[in-house]
Amino acid sequence: MQQPYESSGAPAAGPSPRILVVDDDPTVAEVVAGYLGRAGHLVDRAPDGPTALLHAAAHRPDLVVLDLMLPGMDGLEVCRRLRERGPVPVIMLTARGDEGDRILGLEVGADDYVTKPFSPRELVLRVESVLRRSRPDSGARPFGADGLTVDPSARRATKDGYELALTLREFDLLAFFLRNPGRAWSREDLMREVWGWDFGDLSTVTVHVRRLRAKIEEDPAQPRLIQTVWGVGYRFEPGLRPAARERDGQSAGQARREAGSRG
Repeated sequence: MQQPYESSGAPAAGPSPRILVVDDDPTVAEVVAGYLGRAGHLVDRAPDGPTALLHAAAHRPDLVVLDLMLPGMDGLEVCRRLRERGPVPVIMLTARGDEGDRILGLEVGADDYVTKPFSPRELVLRVESVLRRSRPDSGARPFGADGLTVDPSARRATKDGYELALTLREFDLLAFFLRNPGRAWSREDLMREVWGWDFGDLSTVTVHVRRLRAKIEEDPAQPRLIQTVWGVGYRFEPGLRPAARERDGQSAGQARREAGSRG
């Protein structure tokens, strides 16, 4: 009888990061779990989406390696449901050449993807890269602009005091823009500085910029903070928001009228 999930690697009580591998191909799951286990991670395995969600609820993972093509409930739906429960990094496994599926995975909140067939060593490197970036920076102080605040020590971002539901990469992208305002960055620059990659699919950057705009812009269709610089890339331009400019204009107009009436 097949177990609902299997575990390998370090003991559950240890400090090792907990990785949930979700793949219905037992050979792929075994190879991935073996490499991650030898890299020092605690690895849990689930053969389908419902089992993965049950296991994630019982033992919250530090990262999920998630196959897109699963029986019954596909990886996109699993990723959506995981995101509803709170932030958890997700690396999606997709078939080579399925660009539309990769973009859909990023749209629902995957932080990274690896195309099949893949090198298990490459996957381990991707996992460790994502885990490093997900750790809070205990020595950093909060910073921000334009009503946006990022707290690296808590991995928390707010807009006008309200917490933003950001993925790992969205948080890193926002923090980078806030630290580097007023300069145009190409997608290659952002992939290197935010993702830590020297090469890759640039649509990854495009999708994350679009998702971040949807969460921080007053009108994502006409973004003011993250501006598109045609032929270059993107520029973060903090300053007075439209409502603030309107209020300041009204105040100045009122002051001029009052001064005129006194004259």
